[in-house]
Amino acid sequence: MLDHISLKNILFLDIETVPIHQNFNALTSEMQELWSQKTRFLREKGNPTAEEYYNKAGIYAEFGKIICISTGYLRSKNEKWEVRIKSFYNDVEADLLTEFASMLDKHFNTPDHVLCGHNSKEFDFPFIARRMLINGIKLPDKLNIAGKKPWEVSHLDTMELWKFGDYKSFTSLNLLANIFNIPTPKDDIDGSVVGRVYWEEKDLDRIVNYCQKDVETVAQLLLKFKGEPIIDDINVAVV
Repeated sequence: MLDHISLKNILFLDIETVPIHQNFNALTSEMQELWSQKTRFLREKGNPTAEEYYNKAGIYAEFGKIICISTGYLRSKNEKWEVRIKSFYNDVEADLLTEFASMLDKHFNTPDHVLCGHNSKEFDFPFIARRMLINGIKLPDKLNIAGKKPWEVSHLDTMELWKFGDYKSFTSLNLLANIFNIPTPKDDIDGSVVGRVYWEEKDLDRIVNYCQKDVETVAQLLLKFKGEPIIDDINVAVV
């Protein structure tokens, strides 16, 4: 599987996002109304108010911001694969996005380079691109997909690969990690509490650690898809 793609050319990534403001009341009255309109149909299922539903704002690029992008790439060391992980994180979103864009432009900008994540085509890649535009940051080539043909877009999605053309359901990274006997990344927090940990506990480092574990797991999963052994803990380096 994926024999045409070199593992050394893949940049694995994952993002963590939170609502732009800690609570609904911090929004302008216009943005409160726009949030209410944006979520009206979703809220009909459980009948929460727009304010009660605001804890979901982090999943919408118009109402959320990125606080961490963790990346990883594979390199051969002593005839084994090593994954090297680097994270971009900051309370100032524009700063981390600028650093991430610079890294892509400098080191992952050839046709052979590929971006890879889990559910990344639906969430991570478009979210990053939208937030870059909002922050006035020029899109790196790997995210500037407008006008490109499908085979010219160098994006991999492990969830899409697992579907094999099936469109029926979402399969979590945690589930795939378990069935492939990859150490689970969900040993501390999960995505549902990232906003609380960020806004209430002010613990960005904890979120970065969680994000890095997801990147490691995506890399391990792709190794499994390609029939390679997973990487021992000793061969995971955070830089």
